[in-house]
Amino acid sequence: MSAADLIPTWVEGRLAPFDKLGAHLKGLRHKAVSVFLMEGDRVLIQRRALGKYHTPGLWANTCCTHPHWDEAPVDCARRRLREELGIEGVAPVFADQVEYRAEVGGGMTEHEVVDIFTARAPEGLTVTPNPDEVMEVRWITLADLVAEVAASPEHFTPWLRIYLAEHRARIFGA
Repeated sequence: MSAADLIPTWVEGRLAPFDKLGAHLKGLRHKAVSVFLMEGDRVLIQRRALGKYHTPGLWANTCCTHPHWDEAPVDCARRRLREELGIEGVAPVFADQVEYRAEVGGGMTEHEVVDIFTARAPEGLTVTPNPDEVMEVRWITLADLVAEVAASPEHFTPWLRIYLAEHRARIFGA
């Protein structure tokens, strides 16, 4: 197991490095990072690659992940923007921290304490999705995204549905 597979997880009340897959199978509370990249009133969303071990093919926010043990959340946000979407040179800004618990299929549960970041897309931004992570991206207005999630929630990840339903004002100020 590599260090990248160990994520900050609460075990018996203490934060400790723990196997990522094991944390999901046991439904343990763990740290996460989510990013929403904005261009005016539009947000970049991604459709998760079919090879992902949970929620494959579902639409999610710009990127989301688990920090490595001892990795600062903002560094994690920058890393995953680069690894998942080939995006560099944006400045993620902390928006909020939320906690949620959701079943994600395959006997797995996400019980996350999430540092949420927003970032502004510079003009002429190039997005180069990593096909192992992302099968499709698109820009959509926040209002249209909320409407699509309400109309077809099964097409979106549980965490994106939760963020929009319960934390939208805290993330986007709207």
